[in-house]
Amino acid sequence: MPVLRWLERHFEEALCCIALVIIACSVFTQVMARYVFDIPLHWTEEVAAISMVWAVYMGASLCVRERFHIRILVAVQSLHTSMGKFTIIAADICWAAFSIIMIRVSWQYLEVLWRFPSRSPSLGINEFYPQSILVIGYALMLARLLQTYVLWIRDGAEGLPGMLTEDGDAEQHV
Repeated sequence: MPVLRWLERHFEEALCCIALVIIACSVFTQVMARYVFDIPLHWTEEVAAISMVWAVYMGASLCVRERFHIRILVAVQSLHTSMGKFTIIAADICWAAFSIIMIRVSWQYLEVLWRFPSRSPSLGINEFYPQSILVIGYALMLARLLQTYVLWIRDGAEGLPGMLTEDGDAEQHV
């Protein structure tokens, strides 16, 4: 159970860190190979690009969990609590709907990639696997958004869903 609790809390962070390390190592390898040994390595650019996309989607999911996405918090928090709740919930419903649409579209895209495989130019891997981050990323964002509301309701639905209190602590504890 402690492993599952750690994964629930740090899954996106771990994948982001791994992706960033891969990016740094790939770029460093490319620079060293090109400028020190005068050997261009094309695969490093592809590895860095794939890792960047994975880092972005994992980072987006992390931001959903931590409620760090861009919002006009000053305006929402200046509203009456019931209006602030309505605004946040309405925005999150739109976000959830968008995530569901993107999961569906991404799934259809992956189905095409599965039926008609294409290989990446440098690595020669099936594009289905790196592109799977689309479904994974949006599904994680949706799951983390739903998790925010489950925890908010469990904790009594006080204040704004998943927002910080006056002292900077989260209203809900994951």
